[in-house]
Amino acid sequence: MATQEPSPPSSMESNKPGFPKTILANKLEDKHLCNCCHNLLRRPFQAQCGHRFCSYCFNMTVRDGPQKCNACIKEDIFEEPTSILKQGCAFPDNAARREVENLSAVCINEGCTWKGNIKEYELSHEEKCEYMIIPCPSCKEQIRFNEQERHNERECPERTLNCKYCKEPFHFKNIKAHDEICPKYPMICEGCAKKKIPREKYVDHIKFCSKFRTPCRFHVVGCDMSVEKERIHDHERACAYEHLNLLLHYIMSMKVSMEGLQPQGLELAGHKLLDLHRSLRELEVRVSQLSTTSIGPPVQGATSSSSSSLGLPGPPTPALPLPPPPAPVPTLTVSTSFTPLPSSVGAALELQLHSEKTKVAELGRRCTDLEVKVGTFENVVCVLNREVERFTTTMEAGNRQHRLDQDKIEALSNKVRQLERTVGLKDLTVAEMEGRLREMSATTFDGVFVWRISDFTKKRQDAIAGRAPAMFSPAFYTSKYGYKMCLRIYLNGDGTGRGSHLSLFFVVMRGLSDALLKWPFNQKVTLMLLDQSSREHIIDAFRPDITSSSFQRPVSEMNIASGCPLFCPLSKLDAKNSYIRDDIIFIKAIVDLTGL
Repeated sequence: MATQEPSPPSSMESNKPGFPKTILANKLEDKHLCNCCHNLLRRPFQAQCGHRFCSYCFNMTVRDGPQKCNACIKEDIFEEPTSILKQGCAFPDNAARREVENLSAVCINEGCTWKGNIKEYELSHEEKCEYMIIPCPSCKEQIRFNEQERHNERECPERTLNCKYCKEPFHFKNIKAHDEICPKYPMICEGCAKKKIPREKYVDHIKFCSKFRTPCRFHVVGCDMSVEKERIHDHERACAYEHLNLLLHYIMSMKVSMEGLQPQGLELAGHKLLDLHRSLRELEVRVSQLSTTSIGPPVQGATSSSSSSLGLPGPPTPALPLPPPPAPVPTLTVSTSFTPLPSSVGAALELQLHSEKTKVAELGRRCTDLEVKVGTFENVVCVLNREVERFTTTMEAGNRQHRLDQDKIEALSNKVRQLERTVGLKDLTVAEMEGRLREMSATTFDGVFVWRISDFTKKRQDAIAGRAPAMFSPAFYTSKYGYKMCLRIYLNGDGTGRGSHLSLFFVVMRGLSDALLKWPFNQKVTLMLLDQSSREHIIDAFRPDITSSSFQRPVSEMNIASGCPLFCPLSKLDAKNSYIRDDIIFIKAIVDLTGL
């Protein structure tokens, strides 16, 4: 008979580093500290070098490959390959885990008065303490766990509200932006003072509201009066003179603007007009001179000079006979002749004058066309400006709605993540409950227990590789309120039987009715490996040593294991036999109930 240190069944690895030192109610011991995070061990693993680590810390250390053990280096005991940390070189240290989990603990959160042990702290209090400080998932503000609901409903600036008008959700911080675009937001008519007009119907209302003040139609030319719709015609009749005056100034300014827009063309047209006016004046002067001269008989020389000065050809004029001068007085005889103004000269002048007037009229018409085109372009620019303003307003409203949608998506994403975490916790709880249900279904209350071990080959390979050297059976009882016990098996042996024998041990566990039982445990125990065909079972029995701590009343989850390290040679299992069938073996334990 041999003894074995206790270790609870292996459980899933933790995703957290060690417990903070401040939760201990008693004195801290160095053996309970992780050699990586230097906090209390959580799911301890023991490396080949003997140092212990939290499962999380160990996995984080070796995730990038083998690493040297810093604790060995610090203690100057570094030795290869023992001090090299790598995947598969460490195993769960359940004995150390039970020691740590049984330590007295207090809650580290300010204001919390919880007390218990570390196991209870981890299972039922660490993630559920009402005084725990957590960040708000939306605004990241630090709040207490028990104030989370009130914060989410009343204080969080990122909380989601539903508009009381359109029922659309939005973030509290965007309440003003939403009010500016809410289609159901109540508006007040400035004309008739009607209240609670939805924004989407406000435009239709003011189109027909007779009391609504609208700008005068002449506001584009400077009238700054706003008049009720039902009085707009009275205003236009009363201010007709002012409107015409404003319109005149507006047209003049448009003309100046047009000249500023096309300075070269207008300047050229002005020069041409001035030249035409000068030509007209010259023609009028010449016509008046000709008309004056045509009253008396003109002198031939004068006529010739006038014709030549006008650039008109003069027809040949015959010489008229003159009376002979008196003989006694010698005088100078001047030969003169007079011709009437030809009709062709007047016609030419009229044609030239008409041509110049036609040119002036054409230039005036072109100026008028330019003014019309400038006015058209200005109207197009005004329409385009209004379209740009409307598009800008629409785009701003779209941007605000986009921001609201983004905030809504972010809030929904946070909620999905929160639900995923909740589902994960529920899955863990369900898995734990299923494990307990399987244990309860296998529990017996008559001191006789048959343990069915399936997948024997795989589990034995795991034991040889060191991944799971030991296995625990479900608990069984001598009676409903009797002793609580379980079996522990090493498929590759333990102690003196390591590598050569299958080792089987008997473990007394702490039960709810221990205070009613007789201690130490003193009942005969029979252990059997069942032959599944010929009934040649391998049997070993022992009576407890009442002086051993293995059979005293348990003070922890279970006592030190006691049993047979050389229970069955592995060679016998490897030989052709009926102990293993369909990769399954059966272990049976019988507790003698005599005297109970």
